[in-house]
Amino acid sequence: MTVLTTSRLRLEPFADHHLEGLHEMNARPEVMRYISGQPETREQTLAYIARVKRCWAAWGTSWWALILLESDRVAGAGCIQYLRREAAIPEDLNTLRNNPLEIGWRLHPDFWHQGLASEAATRMTAFAFENLAAAELLAVRHPDNLPSGAVMDKLGMRYRGLETWYGRELATHVLSREEWIRAGTLGSQA
Repeated sequence: MTVLTTSRLRLEPFADHHLEGLHEMNARPEVMRYISGQPETREQTLAYIARVKRCWAAWGTSWWALILLESDRVAGAGCIQYLRREAAIPEDLNTLRNNPLEIGWRLHPDFWHQGLASEAATRMTAFAFENLAAAELLAVRHPDNLPSGAVMDKLGMRYRGLETWYGRELATHVLSREEWIRAGTLGSQA
């Protein structure tokens, strides 16, 4: 499992010791507003960590806890994972390998408006293109989630329209490896 770093963050694959920090974030209604619409229970966060650990084992990528270097606090979470059309997670995760790779993130409200989402997303994008040799990356968001759309814009992603992912109609953005290279960012975050 891969640990990544930025100037302010350490991205650690989800582990049991991240439970308190992840739950503190996912239990906040404002964090989950555009994701599930409901705050997570502690048991749901624990199940989420277990699912993510399965994904890391199957794919060599999934969700990272975004840890602030200065305090070791969980500031958020970010991912490179395979998208799926259905809401339900399949038992055989390898069936998703034919789907596009997705980049995603969420932050604890204490860390909104500080550029951390863009910082983590830039590093995760470099990981996808450099380490996983992805041809393209997609990002999806609730159509009303404009702050996430702004981060997608900063990454250089293009809006592709409303598409069905996770069983819902979501605004879909795309960035190709060629666009990333042309922007001169490939290799700058490694």
